[in-house]
Amino acid sequence: MLINDCKISQTSFFQEREEVLKTWPTGKDVNIDEAIEYHKNLPEGKIFSKVMKRADDNSQTLIQPRAGVALLGEHIQLLQYLQQEADLLPTTIDAYTRQNQYIEAEKGIEKSKAAGRSLLNGFPAVNYGVLPCRNVIESVSKPVQVRHGTPDARLLAEITLASGFTSFEGGGISYNIPYAKKVPLEKSINDWNYVYRLAGFYSENGAIINIEPFGPLTGTLVPPFISNTIAIIEGLLALKQGVKSITLGYGQLGNLIQDVAAIISLKELANEIFKENGLFDYELTTVFHQWMGGFPDDESRAFAVISWGAATAALSKATKVIVKTPHEAMGIPTKEANLQGLKATKQMVNMLSDQVMYQSDLLIHEIGMIKKEVRYLLNKVTEIGDGNLKDGVIRAFEAGILDVPFAPSIYNKGKLIPVRDNDGAVRILDPGFVPMEPEVLSYHKEKIEQRARIEKRTPNYQMLVDDIYAISKGRLVGRPRK
Repeated sequence: MLINDCKISQTSFFQEREEVLKTWPTGKDVNIDEAIEYHKNLPEGKIFSKVMKRADDNSQTLIQPRAGVALLGEHIQLLQYLQQEADLLPTTIDAYTRQNQYIEAEKGIEKSKAAGRSLLNGFPAVNYGVLPCRNVIESVSKPVQVRHGTPDARLLAEITLASGFTSFEGGGISYNIPYAKKVPLEKSINDWNYVYRLAGFYSENGAIINIEPFGPLTGTLVPPFISNTIAIIEGLLALKQGVKSITLGYGQLGNLIQDVAAIISLKELANEIFKENGLFDYELTTVFHQWMGGFPDDESRAFAVISWGAATAALSKATKVIVKTPHEAMGIPTKEANLQGLKATKQMVNMLSDQVMYQSDLLIHEIGMIKKEVRYLLNKVTEIGDGNLKDGVIRAFEAGILDVPFAPSIYNKGKLIPVRDNDGAVRILDPGFVPMEPEVLSYHKEKIEQRARIEKRTPNYQMLVDDIYAISKGRLVGRPRK
């Protein structure tokens, strides 16, 4: 597949910047030239791209939590507490900021100050502005990434990158379709192309910014070929805007063979497609997200889910793993629970660091199957866009060619129905309008029929419902009640 998307011109980019920086008063403090110099003087151990590249070269899996609170001092203390076990640090942004509701975020800061504790579910970076956010970077010894869920992240990116954050998560598809209901794809892709161009401008001037599209999407039984296709699309869009460090991600499904195959195929195929499109000046790494679905209430059982994700990440040789906590079923975790998840993950990753996944026929077949599915779907997206990837994505979602299970967006058809096969791998019960080669779809149907025969029921939507709740109830496959 070849695409003809163009880089935003420098004139257009800087014209748009003038308007973006006026969105909220803290935008006036952004000085991109000063920020680039600040980045260039950071120690290597605090630069996300360098730490990730070193880990990838050594087949090492790094660990990273999610974390963010409303008050600056408390947020710094939280990250300082977590860095004793974490290799990489996050700053998770609050929900108001994700929706560009900065007035509400300001109220949340004031209420949190009055209460003496965080009343927001993250850190309102835009409201704090450049220098307070830079205090976060200065106060820790590890690289820090911005993690959020924002369809329009332009001002957030301007402020946090100017502050010294060296990695920024998200994309115009992955931070729209799973997160928003009524944001048009054309707007979110344009807004994220701005973010990519901003990161590209830093990178082209010697301050490499790592970009990480959000791999898990809805985190609920998303078939690997769907998430890998969208990850590669967002990777292409980012590289076209000058990004030089890209981390593509995937959310755990639970079947070891399929999960390892997904990470391996994602990296191999992304490299192939990037180079086919004349993109060579980049570093590609991967991230594996531990199980994003329902967790058991019991902490001991939750640790089993965390450990299984850690083991899969290590065996897949993902460059990093995003860690869950034993409090996932209860809401926002305490810092102690967050640290427990990190410790359990680190123990498992370290134990498996010298082991490799056996290249079985099953694994080789699954890698080949995912690659074939992704190639076919990517070709359909570029065809419908007449070679333009942005247009192809918009038209593909309109037609249901791209379809993310359980996404809230009105621009997503929601017709594709996944279920697990008898071994727990996610297969396609109904593709909706998603194009699949006949022999590939037949393979999916056959695997589902095998499960149906063993369970003595016809393949149906109830299988999916059972699968969604299975892990929280102690199983992988949602077997019928006896």
